[in-house]
Amino acid sequence: MTDDTFIEGPLYEKRKKVYPQSVHGRFRRIKWAILCFTLGVYYLLPFIRWDRGPGQPSQAVLVDLPARRFYFFFIELWPQEVYYFTGLLIIAAMTLFLMNAVAGRIWCGYLCWQTVWTDLFYAVERWTEGDRRERMLRDKRGWTFTSVRQTALKHILWIVIAVLTGGAWVLYFADAPTLVRDLVTLQAPFIAHLWIGILTATTYIFAGYAREQVCIYMCPWPRIQAALTDEWALNVTYRRDRGEPRMSFKKAEQAREQGGSAGDCIDCHQCINVCPTGVDIRHGIQLGCIQCGLCIDACDNIMQEVGRPTGLIGYDTDINVERHREGKPPIYRIVRPRTLIYVVAIVLVSSIMTYALATRGTMSINVLHERNPLFVQLADGGIRNDYTVRLLNKGEERSFTLGVSGLPGATIRIAGVEPGPDGRQVVDVGRDQTREIRLSVQVEPTQLPKGAVPIGFELKDVATGETAARRDHFVPGDS
Repeated sequence: MTDDTFIEGPLYEKRKKVYPQSVHGRFRRIKWAILCFTLGVYYLLPFIRWDRGPGQPSQAVLVDLPARRFYFFFIELWPQEVYYFTGLLIIAAMTLFLMNAVAGRIWCGYLCWQTVWTDLFYAVERWTEGDRRERMLRDKRGWTFTSVRQTALKHILWIVIAVLTGGAWVLYFADAPTLVRDLVTLQAPFIAHLWIGILTATTYIFAGYAREQVCIYMCPWPRIQAALTDEWALNVTYRRDRGEPRMSFKKAEQAREQGGSAGDCIDCHQCINVCPTGVDIRHGIQLGCIQCGLCIDACDNIMQEVGRPTGLIGYDTDINVERHREGKPPIYRIVRPRTLIYVVAIVLVSSIMTYALATRGTMSINVLHERNPLFVQLADGGIRNDYTVRLLNKGEERSFTLGVSGLPGATIRIAGVEPGPDGRQVVDVGRDQTREIRLSVQVEPTQLPKGAVPIGFELKDVATGETAARRDHFVPGDS
C-alpha cells in the first residue's frame, strides 16, 4: 500500500453550529405549555406547605437527610421503606417504555429536563440576540458594541436561570423559606452553596453550550429506545410519496402546468432551520431527531402559504409509510401486546404500592442474628443465641414488649432493660425514632431442638396491642 492511498483531510467532519429558528404552531404551543408547567412545579413546589402536626416539618415535599425521612404531602417514607422508591423506578421505566412504544422519543422532545431548560435558554437567546438570521449575521460580522451588549445580557440571564435552578434543587432538602433567608444573608451551610454552584455550572453548560450534543452524544436513551421501538410506533416522518420529487415552488408550478410530476416539498429548508439538533427529517428517522414536532409546525406553515395540504411532515408509523407508497389508507394500532404489557405492569406495581401504603403499620421490627459467635453454650448445658433488634416507631412515643414463638421453653433477655413488677421487659421508643437493642434467646439443655429452627419475634404495643413480627432462626449448638 502506497502513501497516496490514504484519505487526505480530517477523519471527522467539524461540528457545525446550530441556529434553531423560532416557529409557531400546535406543537410549539404544546412545548411552551409543558415548559411552563414543569418549570413552575420545579421552582414553586418547595414553598407549598403541608400541616403534619406540631414538631413536624411543614414543607409538602422534603428530603430530610438528618432525620432520614422523605415527605411527600401526606406520605412519609423511612430508609427501611426503600422498596417504595424501587417501585417508583419501575413505574418510571415502564412509563418511559410505554411512551416510546406509542410515540417514539416523545419524552426527549417534550419532557426531558435537557430539552426543557435548553428551550428556555433558546428563548432568552432569541430575545436578546434575535432570531436565526440575526444570530448568523452577527457571528459573521464579529464583535461590535451592540453584539457585546446583547451577549452580556444573554449570559447574565442564563446565569440567573442557572442559579435559580441550583437554588431550587437544594430547597427540597431543607425548609425552603428558612434556607432562602440563610442564602440571602450568607448564613447557609457550605454544602448548600456547593450544590448550588455545581448545578449552576451544569445547567449553564448543558443548556447554554452543549445543547443538542447532550442528546446526540451523551444521552444513552436514543440507543436504548431504538431497540425497544417497533413498526407501529408513531415517529416524526416525512412523506416521501407526497414530497418527492422536491423542487422550488416556481419549478413545481411549471412542472404541474406541463403535466409533469412535482412533489409538495419546495426545498425551503424550514424543517431543518427550526430543528434544535439540525436534523434533516427528509432523510428519515435519525439518532439526532428528538421527535419534538417543530419541523411539523414549520412545514405546515409553509404548506399553507403555498396552498398545498398540510401533513407533509407528521407523526406516522413505519407501517403507514409503506401503505402510503402503495396508495393504501393509513392504519394505527396504539393498543397492542407491547403497550398492554407496559400498562399492566404500571397498574400492577401502582396497585401494590398503593395497597402497601394504605395498610402499612406505624411500627416495625428488624432482627439480625449475631454471626460471631452463632451460639454460646452456658454452664448448665443450655444454649444462648444473641440478636441485634431494631425497633421502628412512626407515631407518638410508645412502649413495647417483645416475645418469641416457635421455640418451646425459650426465655428472652433484653440487655440494659430491667424487668418490671409483672416480670415483663418494656422498651420505650420515642416519637418518630428507631431504637437498637441487644436481645438474647436462651433454651435449657432438656428442650434444645435438633438442628436450627425458625423462630418468630413479636413486637407488641403495650397501650394499643398493635403487633409487628419478624422471623429469624435459632442455632442449638453443634448438635
